Amino acid sequence: MGRGFFEESSSPGSAMAHLYRGEIHRMKLWRERLDRTSNWAVTLIAAILTYAFSSANRPHYVILVGVVMVTVFLVIEARRYRGYDMWRSRVRILQRNVFAYSLDPSQGIEDPDWRPRLSRDYREPRTKISYEEAIAHRLRRVYLPLFTVLLGAWLFRILVTPESGGTWPESAAVGALPGTLTMGLVGAFYLVLVGITFRPRVWQATGELRRSEVGAWDDIK
Repeated sequence: MGRGFFEESSSPGSAMAHLYRGEIHRMKLWRERLDRTSNWAVTLIAAILTYAFSSANRPHYVILVGVVMVTVFLVIEARRYRGYDMWRSRVRILQRNVFAYSLDPSQGIEDPDWRPRLSRDYREPRTKISYEEAIAHRLRRVYLPLFTVLLGAWLFRILVTPESGGTWPESAAVGALPGTLTMGLVGAFYLVLVGITFRPRVWQATGELRRSEVGAWDDIK
């Protein structure tokens, strides 16, 4: 029965509309899952910073615990983003090759092979982006600023208001770990984050809004 659903002679509008509506709904659900994880991370940061600065006797490594927990949220959100991108990529295929063409046929079809490509994806769904790219995307959008806030708070805690009254780098010590080693580990972790975020790459998540320029309707040529 599926054969011919999207042929012109069989009034494809109804079937295509239901298909598009279903993909939009699924994309929306996964988008909400991403937002939920980000909200958890922000709430956790607020709670940890409130506790860390509520008394001069609070240990500074509480903030580092927050860094670890936010990293866990980042990993979870990257996995969810890979799932979200599966449904988003289907929506973009339909928008570019069906609706954009219907609105302005003079521009032609962007991808002549979009139907077999989409058919293969329905038969055997696969993630379109790597885990590393998903992490980089979420770092750029949400998590790198959050990690920066935690780093600034931790540096302020050990440099300006050390709980034991010691001087740097001793004030950065965590248990038996000396302060210099702790600083080195934290610095290495943040260098890895910056490297993942800004490493030159060819983005596989196509159709995302990454460009910074803005323009009104009439500015689009």
